[in-house]
Parts: sequence; structure tokens; C-alpha cells
Amino acid sequence: MPVLEITRLHNPGAAFSFLAGAAGWQRWLFTALALIVSAALALWLRRIERGTTVLACAVALILGGALGNVIDRLRLGHVIDFIYVHWGQHYFPAFNVADSSICIGAALLLLDTWFSPAKKLIRAALPQAR
Repeated sequence: MPVLEITRLHNPGAAFSFLAGAAGWQRWLFTALALIVSAALALWLRRIERGTTVLACAVALILGGALGNVIDRLRLGHVIDFIYVHWGQHYFPAFNVADSSICIGAALLLLDTWFSPAKKLIRAALPQAR
């Protein structure tokens, strides 16, 4: 296709190959960070009220994308990026399905925040008194 290439790139860094040239410690840093964020997202997902579908989908997409990248990092030592979008000679950094999931989830989270009362978001993040 004129704007899309399928390729195979090994990315030991984070988004946009941030810290890809580091000595290898970044693998464990990004894995630990993703696991901590994933645990927080899983707790948040459990506390989301029924009926707040967009918020639940957003959190689930971000959680799934983060865990997908963690699996690649633990199994392979890097993330495999394979979607390469460009317009003429202008290339966007390569990405994968997990990255897409995180971006779509983040966009849904922003939309839900924009169109929902602030109380719902705060109530979902705070522990419930039982």
C-alpha cells in the first residue's frame, strides 16, 4: 500500500525507540514499570461501576497493550514492531498491535473524561468504603 508497510523491527526501548541504545537495563525498567501500571489498571478496572462501558474498555485496552508488550520483553528481550505508516518520505515510528491498543485506550479514556462528569472518574479511582 502506498502509506503502509509491514516490516519487522526489534525495539529494545520504549515508545519511539526511547532508550533503545542503552546497555540492556531498560528491558527490566520498562517491564517493571509496565507491571506496576498494569496492577494499578487492574485494580481500577475492578472498581469501575457497571454501565461505564467506555471507561472500562479504555482501561482494558491500555492494560492489554501493556501486558502484551511485557510478554514480548520477557520472552524475547525486545518488542517486535511491524506496522510502518508513512506519507511520501515522512515516516511515523513503527508500532505493533499492543501499542495501537494503548493509544486507542488512551483516546477513549480522554473522550470518556471529556464527556463524563468528573465525579465518576474520581469515584472509580478511589477505594470503596464497605
